[in-house]
Amino acid sequence: MFRNVLLLVLALAATSAQAQVASPATSPAPATTLPVATADTLRLTLPQAEQQFFQNNLAVLAQQYNVTVAQAQAVQARLIDNPSLYVEQDVLRRRISRPTVPEGTVGSEAIVTVQQLFSLAGRRKAAGLAAQQGAVVEQYNLQDLLRNLRYQLRTTFYDLYFKQRTLTAYATEISSLTRTVGLYQTQFEKGNIALKEVIRLRAFLFTLQSERQNLLNDVASDQTDLHVLLRDATGSQYVPVADLGRTRDLTLNGYSEQALIDTALVRRTDLNARRATLQQQNLNLKLQQKLAVPDLAVGYTYDKAGSYINNYNALTLGMAVPIFNRNQGNIQAAKAQIAGSQLLVDQQQLVVQNEVHQAYQLAARNDELFQNTDRDTAPFARLMVGIEQSYAKRILSVVEYLDFFESYKNNLVQLNTLRANRVRAFEQLNFAVGKQVFRADQ
Repeated sequence: MFRNVLLLVLALAATSAQAQVASPATSPAPATTLPVATADTLRLTLPQAEQQFFQNNLAVLAQQYNVTVAQAQAVQARLIDNPSLYVEQDVLRRRISRPTVPEGTVGSEAIVTVQQLFSLAGRRKAAGLAAQQGAVVEQYNLQDLLRNLRYQLRTTFYDLYFKQRTLTAYATEISSLTRTVGLYQTQFEKGNIALKEVIRLRAFLFTLQSERQNLLNDVASDQTDLHVLLRDATGSQYVPVADLGRTRDLTLNGYSEQALIDTALVRRTDLNARRATLQQQNLNLKLQQKLAVPDLAVGYTYDKAGSYINNYNALTLGMAVPIFNRNQGNIQAAKAQIAGSQLLVDQQQLVVQNEVHQAYQLAARNDELFQNTDRDTAPFARLMVGIEQSYAKRILSVVEYLDFFESYKNNLVQLNTLRANRVRAFEQLNFAVGKQVFRADQ
């Protein structure tokens, strides 16, 4: 009588579990169900996340000010020097000692001098070009910062998406096993089954709960990263929304490794920043060479009652004589900086080529494993229903039952991990190329 009641209860539990199973492989599995947005949760697509990131990220906004500073310095470098004005007037001695003025003297002496400095050999233009190139370097630095942070945003988004799918699978398994443990605990208390069987079930349930907790900790870390990237100070939890079919359609077909390397050598912002720095050093060399030519000072002087005539007018010209200092040290330093910058450009080109090669191989391996893996979880779900029924009928031992249960759980977890690793590999390839070649959100 007891066995019939137990079979009936477990059959009802199995039927409930079977109702949650997705039938076709093309339909979303149970883990695809996303939590309904509440006051504490926020459904978020990747385009929405990127838009909020571009508008609000503090690191990007700060780097934009560096670009503004460099552009302002370029404007400053082109400005003409202000003229200088010198005035001299005899006031103190006339007011205190009141000396006798010789006959024929017009009055107290007054001197006025105006002087303007002119840069020769195009120094001001050269300084403006060098400063403007500095603004170009800062622009590439801003773009490279965006490239790095965007990669972090996209990978965190997809990692969180697949981890939440895995959490849904854990929730389903824990719920089912909790009901089973409750039923068998009741039967143990009635003396119908052995304690060791209940202990095994409880131990496996505890293992599932511990694994789920570790995954929750990872999810919390990803949530923190997203809040920082999106400059979100609220306590809401993001629920990434993605199209699983689009992620499945990602492919390397039509893209050769060499073509992607060629694209990276043109598009990579860190490499372009090194090239811009090299160009800036070349412009700096031209500036230092022009600084070897001294500036010309042109002025006008008026002297009242201080020269051989009462009203003295004169034109002044001044220039440093380049005998000892011809800016030799700065010119030599500029040449050394050019040589060093060229080596850094060559090194960065090698880094770019190797990063694209490694990312391409990684994406190819992950894609091959994904394509050769059976991603249909429906047979496993149907099998688990039969396993639970067999266990209820005592056809299977508790060890065999838990072995099948763990295999089913591992299949779901590893499948989501494989999907996440594959998408991350394609995002890493985008990052290495410096362009969003492979996208699952369009």
